[in-house]
Amino acid sequence: MVGDDLITVLGNKYNTDILTATGDAMSAQDLSDQLDVPIATCYRRINELEEADLLELHDRPLSDEHRRVKVYRRKVDGVEVDFRDGLTVEVEERSAVKNRLDDVWRDLSSRE
Repeated sequence: MVGDDLITVLGNKYNTDILTATGDAMSAQDLSDQLDVPIATCYRRINELEEADLLELHDRPLSDEHRRVKVYRRKVDGVEVDFRDGLTVEVEERSAVKNRLDDVWRDLSSRE
């Protein structure tokens, strides 16, 4: 994604809050409840962040009602924007180690 486009996505209301909250995987409903964002808006923002390659579908666990629930996790740990010599945007990808640790934790949690 081009720097200008990324800044536009990050400037949209709720997007940075969603990215901050999804350090750990969360469902759209949990994000809506935690951030006090209308659920329809939450889904629109999730789609926008997925298209920007900043958020990903992490898993589809079964809910207590035995329905599959999509949970999302951010794909980045940081975004740095610099305006000194023209616009530069650097994205710090979420590390493979963090992804593997999350996967191990998810597997252990699902066995309980």
